[in-house]
Amino acid sequence: MPDLATLALFAAATLALLVVPGPAVVYIVTRSVAQGRSAGLVSVLGIHLGSMVHVAAAALGISALLAASATAFTIVKYLGAAYLIWLGVRKLMSGRNGAEAAEPPMASRTRMFWEGFVVNVLNPKTAIFFLAFLPQFADPAAGPIAPQIVLLGMIWIILGLASDGAFALLASALAGRLRRSARARRRLDVTSGVVYLGLGAAAAFAGEGAASHSSMPASGIAVAGA
Repeated sequence: MPDLATLALFAAATLALLVVPGPAVVYIVTRSVAQGRSAGLVSVLGIHLGSMVHVAAAALGISALLAASATAFTIVKYLGAAYLIWLGVRKLMSGRNGAEAAEPPMASRTRMFWEGFVVNVLNPKTAIFFLAFLPQFADPAAGPIAPQIVLLGMIWIILGLASDGAFALLASALAGRLRRSARARRRLDVTSGVVYLGLGAAAAFAGEGAASHSSMPASGIAVAGA
């Protein structure tokens, strides 16, 4: 396992990345503003369950296959973009037909959890990020690399849950008054739809070279900063 000094350095580097809002934070904040604290927090949980998939893929070498194949990278990228665009269209329709409840019922929260999960899993930049970032803090002399990647990934996820959860709580608190008005909620739904469409378009038109995609992840991310 990496020594304590390396783990401390990794934690500091992780926090420095997480506090810079990226597409995942935009997604989380949009959910929180439009539908409240629970919507934002379950989205955070879904996104970071997706991060666990990416960490496992990095540890098993699956992400390396994605990085090596421009075709696979592009397919996953467009699937993720299409999903975000679909979410945006659905939100726009919700805004036209009447806003969703300010605090969604359990069934809706479950759906939001899985939406966050899918958005992150279908973000190939997150996979490439973990593949490029985590091994920098692994030490071959300290034992097998795969368990070290998993440990580092879990540290990232724990810190990401805290950081993204704070964004969700802050956004929800600031938007609390707006959600009390049905008209304001409809406008928030329309705004949310536009944001999701923008995220989908940004994902679709991102650069094509897989090797160039080791940029920031879904949480603080690129949907992910997270």
